[in-house]
Amino acid sequence: MGAFSALNISSSGLSAERLRMDTISSNIANVNTTRSEQTGQPYRRKIAVFQENLDKELNPGSGQYENQLKGVKAVGIVNDNSPLKQVYDPGNPDADANGYVSMPNVDILNEMADLISSTRAYEANVSAIGAEKSMFSAALGIGR
Repeated sequence: MGAFSALNISSSGLSAERLRMDTISSNIANVNTTRSEQTGQPYRRKIAVFQENLDKELNPGSGQYENQLKGVKAVGIVNDNSPLKQVYDPGNPDADANGYVSMPNVDILNEMADLISSTRAYEANVSAIGAEKSMFSAALGIGR
């Protein structure tokens, strides 16, 4: 593990949380979108999916491979397949024969809770980078 591995891990966390915040922002922006231009269907909530980023390295002493953690990486953004909300609004042009409109499966309260969680994780990664920077600076100060 190199000297900058911790910085790489924290920076990958920053990138992941930024993608997550962008996805949440898109969900909030489309909370009332009943018909998309591409599909003609109501907006479906999006979820950012991540996985650990491992790098297999050969351990010189044993000849065996070890997994080295390199942070997280975005695997993709998937649709949440939970059921759409049905709202009675017979005057809406998107209403069905019974007067119900299919609304997006976005819950503002859940999105705000996810946004707070993502923001705190982002701030934690920023703090970790600050601490790592201070350690490097102190180490350089010792050599003077």
